[in-house]
Amino acid sequence: MNTALIVGVVASSILSATSLLYATLGELVGERAGIVNLGLEGILLIGAATGFAVSALTGDPYIGLIAAAVAGAAVNLIFAYLVVERRANQLAAGLCLMFFGLGLSALIGRPFIGALIGGLPRLPLPGLAANGAGARLLSYDILVYLATPTAGLIWWLLFRTRWGLVLRAVGENPASAYAAGYRPASLQYQALALAGFMGGIAGAHISIALTRTWAEGMTGGRGFIAIALVIFARWNPLLAIAGALLFGGAEALQLQLQAAGADVSPFLMNMVPYLLTLLVLVVWGWNRQSVAPAALGRTFFGVE
Repeated sequence: MNTALIVGVVASSILSATSLLYATLGELVGERAGIVNLGLEGILLIGAATGFAVSALTGDPYIGLIAAAVAGAAVNLIFAYLVVERRANQLAAGLCLMFFGLGLSALIGRPFIGALIGGLPRLPLPGLAANGAGARLLSYDILVYLATPTAGLIWWLLFRTRWGLVLRAVGENPASAYAAGYRPASLQYQALALAGFMGGIAGAHISIALTRTWAEGMTGGRGFIAIALVIFARWNPLLAIAGALLFGGAEALQLQLQAAGADVSPFLMNMVPYLLTLLVLVVWGWNRQSVAPAALGRTFFGVE
C-alpha cells in the first residue's frame, strides 16, 4: 500500500467518522434516557437536505449548519411526543420517522439536485499543513475539529453533572426517578431534543462538508450504523470516538480501493461497512443487557 493511498485512507476515515460520531453521540444520549430511535436515518436526511438548501440559498454554510441542527431537533421532538406523551411503540414510531425523513428530505432537496456549494471551508492547522501529506491530514472543517471535544463534553454531561445523573436514572428506572421527585418525561424530551440537534449536524456535515451537493438518500444507512456504534461503544461517548474511526475507516478503505482500481468487486467493497455493523452486533450484542440502560429492554416494545 503506497503512501498516497495510506494518506487518502486516513484523511477520508477522519472525515467519514465525523458525521458518524455526531449521530452516535446524539443516539447515545437518547438511549441513556431509555429511548431507542430507529428513525435516526430520517433525522440525518432532514439535516442534510435542510443544511444544503439553506447553505445554497444564503451562501453561508454556517447558517445552513445551524438550520440543520434546529430542523433535526424539531423533528425529533415530534418523535418524543409520540413515544413519551402518547406512549407509542418505539419501534413503529422510529420507522415512521425514518420514512417521514426520506420523504421530507426529498421534498426539501428536490430544487437543489445537482447543485454545488462551496461548503464548510477547510481550516489548516498553522504551520502543520503547509503542503504534501500534511495538507490532507491536517486540514479539515470546523466540525471535524470539534468532534472529539464534543464527545468529551457529552461524557462530562452524562457522568459528571447532576443532569446526567438524573438522565441516567431515568434510563434505568423512570418510576424510581419519578418517586425521587424528578420528571422523567421532561428529561426524555431534553435528551431527544439534544439527540435530534446532533443528528441534524451529522446530516449537514455529509451534504455541506463531504459531498457539497445533494442527492436523495445520500446518508447511505449511516443512521443505522450509528445505532450499532452505540452498542459498540457500550453507551460511552469516549469509546464512540474509536468506534466511529473504525467504521469511518472501513468506508474510506473501500472508497480508496475503488478509486485505485483494485481488482475486487465494487459491490463487495460497498458491503464492508455493513458487514462490520453486523459483526459488531453479533460480538457485542449478546451482553447488551449487562451494560445497556435497563429501561431500554422494558420500553422498546412498549412494555412497561
